[in-house]
Amino acid sequence: MHILGTLMLIICLAGYALGSCPPDEYPVGSECCPLCRSGKNQISELFSTKCSSCPDGTFQAGNNKEKQCSTCTKCDAGLGLKVKKSCTSTSDAVCEVLDGFFCSDSNRGGCRTAQRHRLSCSPGHYIGQRGTADKDTQCLHCTDGTFSDGTSTSCQNHTKCESVGLNLMRPGTDSTDSECGEHGPEAGLVAGVISGVMLVMALMALIIGGLFLYKKRGNPAPPSSLSHNGSVLVSVHQEDDPIVSPSSDKHTITVNGPSVHFKSENGAA
Repeated sequence: MHILGTLMLIICLAGYALGSCPPDEYPVGSECCPLCRSGKNQISELFSTKCSSCPDGTFQAGNNKEKQCSTCTKCDAGLGLKVKKSCTSTSDAVCEVLDGFFCSDSNRGGCRTAQRHRLSCSPGHYIGQRGTADKDTQCLHCTDGTFSDGTSTSCQNHTKCESVGLNLMRPGTDSTDSECGEHGPEAGLVAGVISGVMLVMALMALIIGGLFLYKKRGNPAPPSSLSHNGSVLVSVHQEDDPIVSPSSDKHTITVNGPSVHFKSENGAA
């Protein structure tokens, strides 16, 4: 050990005596001592220099006098990174971005920090360009007369209500379409027609229900007529029947609202 230390001291003193240290050495006081090679770190002892190989997970690039090796960079998938080049004892790992991410901090041909691409733009904007490994999604604003909710790759033209036979109820914005509809006399007429149709259908349902009930009691379907007040009057004349004796009794069914009344001329109900 003393012999090795003496030799290192002689080498350092010889280098310093020449006026400067060579590229692979460094000055220590009045001496020049050798640097450790790539993949190793330095352990200094009295009158000697000793180098040790970097342990797994660490590296040292180039000649150095470092006391410790540097820790290898981890390409964490949770941060949007993957390994592009693995770490060795002489060089650090190089990372690149995963699909769906872009690099926000590049270094030495690799990436140190990544961010996820925006999947959509804010309302009133459209996706001008999908994200890449170097850039985020590009959003552009819709021009006048168009709109977008932010999820499409282009803006849509506002609907021209007049061209589809409707009236403009509310103008479109950069994020919503025009609202079209009917109003004025035409809308009132349509509403009136719909109400009338519904009323007729309800009335027909009442008539059919009354006739069904009448037939269920063993009588043939009677002819009907609609009175001026909205009631349905059904007149029935009994014909000759093998069981029922001929009769000239006249029956009236009154359908008024939800109730049905049967009445004969002889007073029976």
